[in-house]
Amino acid sequence: MNKVKAASNDAIPSVKINKLSKQYPGVDRFSLKNLSLQLYPGEVYGFLGPNGAGKSTAIRTLMGFIKPTSGSATINGYDIDAQSLQVRQSVGFLSGDLALYPKMTGRQYISYLSELQGSCDKHYTRTLAKRLQANLDRPLGELSRGNRQKIGIVQAFMHKPSILILDEPTSGLDPLVQETFFELIREAKQRQATIFMSSHVLSEVQKICDKVGIIREGELIAEKDISEMAYDAAQTFDIVFSKTAPLVDLKKIKGLKIVSHNNSQVRVHINGKLSHLFAVLAQHEVRSIDAHNLDLEEAFIHFYKEKAR
Repeated sequence: MNKVKAASNDAIPSVKINKLSKQYPGVDRFSLKNLSLQLYPGEVYGFLGPNGAGKSTAIRTLMGFIKPTSGSATINGYDIDAQSLQVRQSVGFLSGDLALYPKMTGRQYISYLSELQGSCDKHYTRTLAKRLQANLDRPLGELSRGNRQKIGIVQAFMHKPSILILDEPTSGLDPLVQETFFELIREAKQRQATIFMSSHVLSEVQKICDKVGIIREGELIAEKDISEMAYDAAQTFDIVFSKTAPLVDLKKIKGLKIVSHNNSQVRVHINGKLSHLFAVLAQHEVRSIDAHNLDLEEAFIHFYKEKAR
Protein backbone atom coordinates (compact mmCIF):
# COMPACT_ATOMS: atom_id res chain seq x y z
CA MET A 1 0.00 0.00 0.00
CA ASN A 2 1.32 3.42 -0.94
CA LYS A 3 1.45 5.95 1.85
CA VAL A 4 1.29 9.69 1.38
CA LYS A 5 4.36 11.25 2.90
CA ALA A 6 3.75 13.28 6.03
CA ALA A 7 4.73 16.91 6.18
CA SER A 8 8.25 17.75 7.24
CA ASN A 9 8.76 18.53 10.90
CA ASP A 10 10.08 21.91 9.75
CA ALA A 11 6.38 22.82 9.55
CA ILE A 12 4.56 24.51 12.41
CA PRO A 13 2.93 21.94 14.72
CA SER A 14 -0.85 21.94 14.51
CA VAL A 15 -1.10 20.21 17.89
CA LYS A 16 1.32 20.99 20.72
CA ILE A 17 1.02 19.16 24.04
CA ASN A 18 3.34 20.09 26.90
CA LYS A 19 3.47 17.97 30.08
CA LEU A 20 -0.29 17.53 30.15
CA SER A 21 -1.49 15.75 33.30
CA LYS A 22 -4.78 14.75 34.87
CA GLN A 23 -5.29 13.45 38.39
CA TYR A 24 -8.76 13.04 39.83
CA PRO A 25 -9.42 14.11 43.46
CA GLY A 26 -9.02 11.26 45.93
CA VAL A 27 -7.15 9.07 43.45
CA ASP A 28 -3.47 8.39 44.12
CA ARG A 29 -2.27 7.73 40.60
CA PHE A 30 -2.44 10.03 37.59
CA SER A 31 -4.85 9.10 34.80
CA LEU A 32 -2.56 11.10 32.51
CA LYS A 33 0.97 12.13 33.43
CA ASN A 34 3.30 14.60 31.68
CA LEU A 35 2.12 13.89 28.14
CA SER A 36 4.18 15.84 25.61
CA LEU A 37 3.62 15.54 21.85
CA GLN A 38 3.87 17.59 18.69
CA LEU A 39 1.74 16.70 15.67
CA TYR A 40 2.18 18.15 12.20
CA PRO A 41 0.03 18.78 9.13
CA GLY A 42 -0.24 15.67 6.98
CA GLU A 43 0.69 13.34 9.86
CA VAL A 44 -1.37 10.38 11.02
CA TYR A 45 -0.49 9.63 14.64
CA GLY A 46 -1.60 6.41 16.31
CA PHE A 47 -2.09 6.64 20.07
CA LEU A 48 -1.69 3.08 21.31
CA GLY A 49 -2.38 1.23 24.51
CA PRO A 50 -4.78 -1.28 26.01
CA ASN A 51 -8.13 -0.24 27.43
CA GLY A 52 -7.61 1.84 30.57
CA ALA A 53 -4.13 3.05 29.61
CA GLY A 54 -5.18 6.72 29.45
CA LYS A 55 -5.96 7.22 25.77
CA SER A 56 -9.51 8.52 26.24
CA THR A 57 -8.48 10.71 29.19
CA ALA A 58 -5.84 12.37 26.99
CA ILE A 59 -8.34 12.95 24.19
CA ARG A 60 -11.09 14.27 26.46
CA THR A 61 -8.59 16.63 28.07
CA LEU A 62 -7.45 17.88 24.67
CA MET A 63 -11.06 18.55 23.68
CA GLY A 64 -11.72 20.53 26.86
CA PHE A 65 -14.23 18.06 28.30
CA ILE A 66 -11.86 17.45 31.23
CA LYS A 67 -9.84 20.21 32.86
CA PRO A 68 -6.13 19.30 33.12
CA THR A 69 -4.46 19.17 36.52
CA SER A 70 -1.29 20.64 35.04
CA GLY A 71 0.43 21.22 31.73
CA SER A 72 -0.87 22.86 28.58
CA ALA A 73 -1.77 22.20 24.97
CA THR A 74 -2.80 24.10 21.86
CA ILE A 75 -4.77 22.92 18.84
CA ASN A 76 -4.55 25.12 15.73
CA GLY A 77 -3.08 27.73 18.06
CA TYR A 78 -6.04 27.63 20.46
CA ASP A 79 -5.40 26.93 24.13
CA ILE A 80 -7.39 23.83 25.12
CA ASP A 81 -8.38 25.33 28.47
CA ALA A 82 -8.92 29.02 27.81
CA GLN A 83 -10.26 28.58 24.25
CA SER A 84 -11.99 25.20 24.42
CA LEU A 85 -14.97 26.40 22.34
CA GLN A 86 -12.72 27.41 19.44
CA VAL A 87 -10.90 24.08 19.76
CA ARG A 88 -14.13 22.12 19.38
CA GLN A 89 -15.24 24.23 16.43
CA SER A 90 -11.97 23.66 14.56
CA VAL A 91 -11.65 19.90 15.11
CA GLY A 92 -13.39 16.86 13.66
CA PHE A 93 -14.00 14.78 16.78
CA LEU A 94 -15.24 11.26 17.36
CA SER A 95 -15.78 10.18 20.94
CA GLY A 96 -14.97 6.71 22.18
CA ASP A 97 -18.31 6.64 24.03
CA LEU A 98 -20.43 8.09 21.25
CA ALA A 99 -23.71 9.53 22.59
CA LEU A 100 -26.42 10.45 20.07
CA TYR A 101 -29.95 11.80 20.35
CA PRO A 102 -31.92 8.53 20.29
CA LYS A 103 -35.16 9.94 18.84
CA MET A 104 -33.46 11.79 15.98
CA THR A 105 -32.83 10.07 12.68
CA GLY A 106 -29.31 10.12 11.31
CA ARG A 107 -30.41 12.63 8.68
CA GLN A 108 -31.86 14.99 11.29
CA TYR A 109 -28.77 14.66 13.48
CA ILE A 110 -26.36 15.39 10.62
CA SER A 111 -28.48 18.34 9.48
CA TYR A 112 -28.57 19.73 13.02
CA LEU A 113 -24.78 19.49 13.39
CA SER A 114 -24.25 20.96 9.92
CA GLU A 115 -26.22 24.05 10.92
CA LEU A 116 -24.21 24.39 14.11
CA GLN A 117 -20.92 23.99 12.24
CA GLY A 118 -21.97 26.34 9.45
CA SER A 119 -19.28 25.24 6.99
CA CYS A 120 -20.34 21.82 5.71
CA ASP A 121 -20.57 20.80 2.07
CA LYS A 122 -23.94 19.04 1.80
CA HIS A 123 -22.88 17.07 -1.27
CA TYR A 124 -19.73 15.85 0.50
CA THR A 125 -21.78 14.93 3.58
CA ARG A 126 -24.18 12.86 1.46
CA THR A 127 -21.22 11.20 -0.25
CA LEU A 128 -19.70 10.29 3.14
CA ALA A 129 -22.95 8.69 4.29
CA LYS A 130 -23.24 6.72 1.05
CA ARG A 131 -19.65 5.49 1.16
CA LEU A 132 -20.04 4.36 4.77
CA GLN A 133 -23.44 2.82 4.04
CA ALA A 134 -24.88 4.84 6.90
CA ASN A 135 -28.61 4.47 7.59
CA LEU A 136 -29.90 8.03 7.87
CA ASP A 137 -33.62 7.34 8.10
CA ARG A 138 -34.01 5.29 11.26
CA PRO A 139 -34.01 6.77 14.79
CA LEU A 140 -30.50 6.68 16.18
CA GLY A 141 -31.65 4.81 19.25
CA GLU A 142 -32.69 1.88 17.05
CA LEU A 143 -29.33 1.52 15.30
CA SER A 144 -26.67 -1.05 16.14
CA ARG A 145 -23.32 0.06 17.59
CA GLY A 146 -21.65 -0.19 14.19
CA ASN A 147 -24.33 1.86 12.44
CA ARG A 148 -24.19 4.56 15.11
CA GLN A 149 -20.41 4.63 14.65
CA LYS A 150 -20.92 5.35 10.94
CA ILE A 151 -22.99 8.42 11.84
CA GLY A 152 -20.25 9.51 14.22
CA ILE A 153 -17.63 9.25 11.47
CA VAL A 154 -19.79 11.28 9.07
CA GLN A 155 -20.15 14.13 11.58
CA ALA A 156 -16.40 14.12 12.29
CA PHE A 157 -15.39 14.36 8.63
CA MET A 158 -18.22 16.34 7.03
CA HIS A 159 -16.69 19.82 7.43
CA LYS A 160 -13.27 18.66 6.16
CA PRO A 161 -11.45 19.77 9.32
CA SER A 162 -7.73 20.42 9.37
CA ILE A 163 -7.45 18.32 12.54
CA LEU A 164 -9.21 15.04 13.31
CA ILE A 165 -9.19 13.60 16.83
CA LEU A 166 -10.67 10.11 16.81
CA ASP A 167 -11.08 7.84 19.84
CA GLU A 168 -11.26 4.16 18.83
CA PRO A 169 -12.87 5.11 15.49
CA THR A 170 -13.26 1.60 14.02
CA SER A 171 -15.05 0.17 17.05
CA GLY A 172 -18.09 -1.80 15.90
CA LEU A 173 -17.40 -1.42 12.18
CA ASP A 174 -17.41 -4.45 9.89
CA PRO A 175 -14.23 -5.07 7.82
CA LEU A 176 -15.58 -3.53 4.60
CA VAL A 177 -16.60 -0.31 6.34
CA GLN A 178 -13.23 -0.24 8.12
CA GLU A 179 -11.53 -0.17 4.72
CA THR A 180 -13.74 2.77 3.70
CA PHE A 181 -12.75 4.54 6.91
CA PHE A 182 -9.05 3.98 6.12
CA GLU A 183 -9.65 5.53 2.68
CA LEU A 184 -11.16 8.61 4.35
CA ILE A 185 -8.11 8.90 6.59
CA ARG A 186 -5.77 8.73 3.60
CA GLU A 187 -7.81 11.40 1.79
CA ALA A 188 -7.67 13.67 4.86
CA LYS A 189 -3.92 13.13 4.99
CA GLN A 190 -3.60 14.10 1.33
CA ARG A 191 -5.20 17.46 2.08
CA GLN A 192 -2.65 17.89 4.90
CA ALA A 193 -5.01 17.32 7.79
CA THR A 194 -3.52 16.20 11.09
CA ILE A 195 -5.03 12.96 12.41
CA PHE A 196 -4.69 11.86 16.04
CA MET A 197 -6.24 8.43 16.43
CA SER A 198 -6.38 6.25 19.52
CA SER A 199 -6.54 2.49 19.23
CA HIS A 200 -5.73 -0.72 21.05
CA VAL A 201 -5.56 -2.64 17.74
CA LEU A 202 -2.09 -2.25 16.29
CA SER A 203 -2.90 -4.01 13.03
CA GLU A 204 -5.24 -1.21 11.98
CA VAL A 205 -2.73 1.46 12.99
CA GLN A 206 -0.16 -0.29 10.82
CA LYS A 207 -2.32 0.38 7.76
CA ILE A 208 -2.46 4.16 7.97
CA CYS A 209 -0.22 5.72 10.62
CA ASP A 210 3.13 7.42 10.20
CA LYS A 211 4.02 7.39 13.87
CA VAL A 212 2.78 5.74 17.04
CA GLY A 213 2.90 6.76 20.67
CA ILE A 214 2.61 3.98 23.23
CA ILE A 215 0.89 4.84 26.51
CA ARG A 216 0.86 2.79 29.71
CA GLU A 217 -0.81 3.77 33.00
CA GLY A 218 -1.21 7.35 31.80
CA GLU A 219 2.40 7.83 30.69
CA LEU A 220 3.83 7.95 27.18
CA ILE A 221 6.50 5.27 27.33
CA ALA A 222 7.72 5.46 23.73
CA GLU A 223 7.27 7.03 20.31
CA LYS A 224 8.22 5.21 17.14
CA ASP A 225 7.86 5.65 13.41
CA ILE A 226 5.74 2.85 12.06
CA SER A 227 8.63 1.86 9.79
CA GLU A 228 10.86 1.46 12.86
CA MET A 229 8.38 -0.88 14.47
CA ALA A 230 8.18 -2.92 11.29
CA TYR A 231 11.98 -3.12 11.15
CA ASP A 232 12.20 -4.24 14.77
CA ALA A 233 9.53 -6.85 14.22
CA ALA A 234 11.42 -8.42 11.32
CA GLN A 235 14.61 -9.25 13.26
CA THR A 236 13.50 -12.51 14.86
CA PHE A 237 15.00 -15.97 14.25
CA ASP A 238 14.15 -19.53 15.24
CA ILE A 239 17.40 -21.49 15.63
CA VAL A 240 17.85 -25.22 16.22
CA PHE A 241 21.28 -26.40 17.39
CA SER A 242 22.61 -29.94 17.17
CA LYS A 243 23.37 -29.76 20.89
CA THR A 244 22.12 -27.64 23.75
CA ALA A 245 21.63 -24.01 22.71
CA PRO A 246 24.61 -21.82 23.75
CA LEU A 247 22.56 -19.38 25.80
CA VAL A 248 25.58 -17.84 27.53
CA ASP A 249 27.16 -16.90 24.20
CA LEU A 250 23.90 -15.62 22.76
CA LYS A 251 23.24 -13.39 25.77
CA LYS A 252 26.57 -11.63 25.15
CA ILE A 253 25.36 -10.29 21.78
CA LYS A 254 24.48 -6.62 22.00
CA GLY A 255 20.84 -5.92 21.17
CA LEU A 256 19.81 -9.57 21.31
CA LYS A 257 16.97 -10.85 23.45
CA ILE A 258 16.19 -14.52 23.98
CA VAL A 259 12.42 -14.73 23.57
CA SER A 260 12.13 -18.45 24.37
CA HIS A 261 14.31 -21.55 24.53
CA ASN A 262 13.97 -25.30 25.03
CA ASN A 263 17.14 -27.39 25.08
CA SER A 264 18.48 -27.13 21.52
CA GLN A 265 15.82 -24.72 20.24
CA VAL A 266 15.88 -20.97 20.77
CA ARG A 267 14.02 -17.96 19.44
CA VAL A 268 15.93 -14.68 19.48
CA HIS A 269 14.94 -11.12 18.74
CA ILE A 270 17.78 -8.85 17.67
CA ASN A 271 17.87 -5.11 17.20
CA GLY A 272 21.34 -4.56 15.84
CA LYS A 273 23.88 -6.03 13.43
CA LEU A 274 23.07 -9.53 12.34
CA SER A 275 26.77 -10.20 11.76
CA HIS A 276 27.27 -10.46 15.53
CA LEU A 277 24.66 -13.20 15.72
CA PHE A 278 26.07 -15.11 12.77
CA ALA A 279 29.60 -14.89 14.21
CA VAL A 280 28.38 -16.75 17.30
CA LEU A 281 26.42 -19.27 15.24
CA ALA A 282 29.53 -20.05 13.20
CA GLN A 283 31.15 -21.40 16.37
CA HIS A 284 28.39 -23.97 16.92
CA GLU A 285 26.72 -26.68 14.88
CA VAL A 286 23.38 -25.33 13.71
CA ARG A 287 20.75 -27.69 12.31
CA SER A 288 18.39 -24.97 11.03
CA ILE A 289 17.70 -21.25 11.20
CA ASP A 290 14.48 -19.60 10.09
CA ALA A 291 13.60 -15.95 9.93
CA HIS A 292 10.33 -15.34 11.72
CA ASN A 293 8.49 -12.20 10.68
CA LEU A 294 6.52 -10.99 13.68
CA ASP A 295 3.54 -8.87 12.81
CA LEU A 296 3.39 -5.51 14.53
CA GLU A 297 0.77 -6.75 16.97
CA GLU A 298 3.28 -9.21 18.43
CA ALA A 299 6.04 -6.61 18.40
CA PHE A 300 3.85 -4.20 20.33
CA ILE A 301 2.92 -6.82 22.93
CA HIS A 302 6.57 -7.75 23.49
CA PHE A 303 7.57 -4.09 23.69
CA TYR A 304 4.74 -3.23 26.09
CA LYS A 305 5.54 -6.11 28.42
CA GLU A 306 9.22 -5.24 28.41
CA LYS A 307 8.48 -1.64 29.44
CA ALA A 308 6.12 -2.82 32.16
CA ARG A 309 8.85 -4.72 34.01
